[in-house]
Amino acid sequence: MRGLYSSKTKIRHQIFTEVARFAYEGGDYSKFETLPYKIIPGEISTYRESIFLERAIVGERLRLAMGLPLLPVHEQAPISTGVEESMVDEKFYAPPLINIIKFACHSCPEKRVFVSDGCQGCLEHPCTEVCPKGAISIQHGKSVIDDEKCIKCGKCKSACPYNAIIKQERPCAAACGMKAIHSDEHGRAEIDYDKCVSCGMCLVSCPFSAIVDKSQIFQTIKAIRSDTPVYAAVAPAVAGQFNGLSSSKIRNAFKALGFADVVEVAVGADLCTVEEAKDFMEEVPAKQPFMATSCCPAWSMMAKKNFPTIASNISMALTPMVLTGRLTKKQYPGCKVVFIGPCAAKKLEASRRSIRSDIDFVLTFEEVAGMFSAKEVDFAALPEDEEKLSFASADGRGFAVSGGVAKAVVNAVSQLDPEREVKVANAQGLDECAKLLRMAKAGKYNGYLLEGMACPGGCVAGAGTINVPDKSAMEVLKSKKETKFEGAVETPFISALSTLENMYHEFDYKNDNT
Repeated sequence: MRGLYSSKTKIRHQIFTEVARFAYEGGDYSKFETLPYKIIPGEISTYRESIFLERAIVGERLRLAMGLPLLPVHEQAPISTGVEESMVDEKFYAPPLINIIKFACHSCPEKRVFVSDGCQGCLEHPCTEVCPKGAISIQHGKSVIDDEKCIKCGKCKSACPYNAIIKQERPCAAACGMKAIHSDEHGRAEIDYDKCVSCGMCLVSCPFSAIVDKSQIFQTIKAIRSDTPVYAAVAPAVAGQFNGLSSSKIRNAFKALGFADVVEVAVGADLCTVEEAKDFMEEVPAKQPFMATSCCPAWSMMAKKNFPTIASNISMALTPMVLTGRLTKKQYPGCKVVFIGPCAAKKLEASRRSIRSDIDFVLTFEEVAGMFSAKEVDFAALPEDEEKLSFASADGRGFAVSGGVAKAVVNAVSQLDPEREVKVANAQGLDECAKLLRMAKAGKYNGYLLEGMACPGGCVAGAGTINVPDKSAMEVLKSKKETKFEGAVETPFISALSTLENMYHEFDYKNDNT
């Protein structure tokens, strides 16, 4: 749970901090072997049945935080295996991005329905009456479920007046809108990567922290320590993510990490808004029945995987991340750009062939929090920024919350063509997004603009966020009030849009999944 400081949160933060400190300090890579003992000190286990298991899990998490693959369980090897080869400032994520540390998995049941001690043995027994398979009997006055007959429909649970019947589902599988998680032969969670879109909801939901994504913390810091200027492209969802860091100190905070400067991804959101507004006015309904927004990579990948016949209705507009990267590299030739945001799926988006030259690295807010700790950045002691982030519109910053993208496009259309009416439908969470596309495929949303967000609540609820999503949404609203203009069409960078779209034209951005 974001915003809840738990043992899971603590260990994740320690790992990101130690990897960042390791990168900043440099030196002997063999010291990497000592980090599990630093993170899990002493002789007595705290979280698991064995301190050796705890350290083994931390060792694998450290490897993933360095961008390395998991080690085979059946082979003996030091956790630093492959570290030196990986320690370069130009490295893409080697698939898979989302990984399950099998010996950290609790082998949760996929789905089960059972009667708790709360059963009162009531006279009515509605659970027996609603069960379509006759799986419930009364024994010694209490309800008992026959697992061989039960189809886990949950009707008995809904009917019980005492809420005594419990329906359990593996948390990671329940959170996966792609139904990409099942059990292996040992009952442990396993990901079907043909279905997975790397939204990261499974790693957020696993209470045992057995699901982990790879990171580029080390590679980013190595680039920062080089002679090449590295710019932090900060997503709109940054508002309120770092406790104690006000919007007036964001520039100096990231400069304290070694970044040359900070650029707002909301500027790219403005450009994306203008492009999608133009696309909608030109394409719908003349050339296609509806148009879907393009900024959420997990949403667009889900559409391509599950609805290939209508995937072409997704806007051709480049995402805010890509547009911001291109704009930054146009302004500062030879620089490197790090996207810093809430999203795990952005890591894979940035690895695609058509985008690798635009965005060099992707870090989540949670990973950057480790960098702040490693550098011991005191937000209170930072001076106010000489130049505040103020080049984006209120609508551009609103991309961070569910409904914000569609609202920005509607506002842009109303300015570009005041007579044009835009009908909108939006969904959050991949389950709901799939329902939205099924209805669109059936013709229910002809003439509509569709917005999909893989994370419930929008980007503020992404897998790499720190703050409570609802609180983050409120902070985004506050940040919108700090902007100098409301609508995306007022952006001073609009003249650069056509140039940015034509950069690296040798790749087909829309159909590039590599």
